[in-house]
Amino acid sequence: MANDSFEIETSENPLAAVRRAHQASLELSQTLSSERSQALRLMAEALSDRASDILEANTLDLEASRDMAVPELLLDWLKLTPERVQGAISILHCLSELPDPIRRVINAPFQVEQAQTYCQLMPLGAIALIYEAFPELGAIAAGMCLKTGNSLVLKGSTEASHSNIAIVNVLQEALADSNLPDHCLELLPSDTGTSVRELVTQDRYLSLIIPHGRESLVQPIVEKATVPVLRSAIGNCYLYWSPSGSLDLVRSMIWESHQSEPDPVNAIEKVLIHPEQKPSSLLSLWNGLRDKGFEIRGDETLVEEFKDLELAEPDEWQQAYLTKTIAFKRVDSLEDGMRWINQYSSGHADCLVTESYPESCQFSLGVKSASVYINISPRFSRLPKPNHTVYLGMSNRSGYYRGFINLEALTRIKHVIQGHD
Repeated sequence: MANDSFEIETSENPLAAVRRAHQASLELSQTLSSERSQALRLMAEALSDRASDILEANTLDLEASRDMAVPELLLDWLKLTPERVQGAISILHCLSELPDPIRRVINAPFQVEQAQTYCQLMPLGAIALIYEAFPELGAIAAGMCLKTGNSLVLKGSTEASHSNIAIVNVLQEALADSNLPDHCLELLPSDTGTSVRELVTQDRYLSLIIPHGRESLVQPIVEKATVPVLRSAIGNCYLYWSPSGSLDLVRSMIWESHQSEPDPVNAIEKVLIHPEQKPSSLLSLWNGLRDKGFEIRGDETLVEEFKDLELAEPDEWQQAYLTKTIAFKRVDSLEDGMRWINQYSSGHADCLVTESYPESCQFSLGVKSASVYINISPRFSRLPKPNHTVYLGMSNRSGYYRGFINLEALTRIKHVIQGHD
């Protein structure tokens, strides 16, 4: 879809919602943990009670998107099922039971004479999520923001407009029965109003922008924003298959990584292989993947040797397919593989299959990615285990914050220096 599907949308004064959310964040930061947890429980109960209304709204979005010939990829992301709604409900319940991340005291890196010095985790303020399809992501982000004392402004794409409105209406009705301030959750409608460019320059009122979707959505925001951006990344993860690595493990890791429904956050899409890999092992791997619906591509050397392979064009190595497509490339050594990964990977999750401990150490130190997976699937889950932390996505941003976007990613550190009487 064209980027203009994200031209912002609000009501009479689009940015009034941003200012309201900013004001609400000042009050929200002073609320009690018990009040925020109770609000999350109310939100979860409301989603459960109104799930049929949300699914009905989603059906309208799906029908309209099919009429507009929206790509199948976005239709997959857009489609809500009872299981996906229940997943969001479970995450809200989990968040309500987690310890309060706010005001937790941390040792200060310095001390001042005749004073007590310490640090506390504090809310960021007002956060904006700009997201493509994924209607349930708005509810999950709302739960994470409110848990950390932040207000949230949601900006969804036009494809999900009915779903987003239905979900936010339900959540706002639940919040009206809580002790949290009004306007701590705002939705910018997706049909009329100002542009994303104007939203991402509201650094007076917004503390953070989180874009979630394809690179065509994320990169323009990164380039235009004056508000700090916590960019999320999906797809284009690499795997280096060492000569000592297990064929069965490579096969299972690739397959497992593509089970991160609905969005392939950590899907392995590129595999680097050593020249010592046997042709029989490659054919076994490719045939097994094809049986599971994967399309296999290769670099020039592989295509010359295996005539049934489709050639991966040069620009594909740094782009996410976001489909069940895997491209294979020969590299001469682990060092060459790491250089290739550091240049072309999306940089949020890359993998190694090996039986060599020195190779494991070399890979974990030499690859710049936010996370590395050695002999284990990188499959992403927003809620890995009950009562564990919740993840909104994976960030490949250099500097400010990298890796899993968890609750602590939505906080800041405040230094407190208190003199003695």
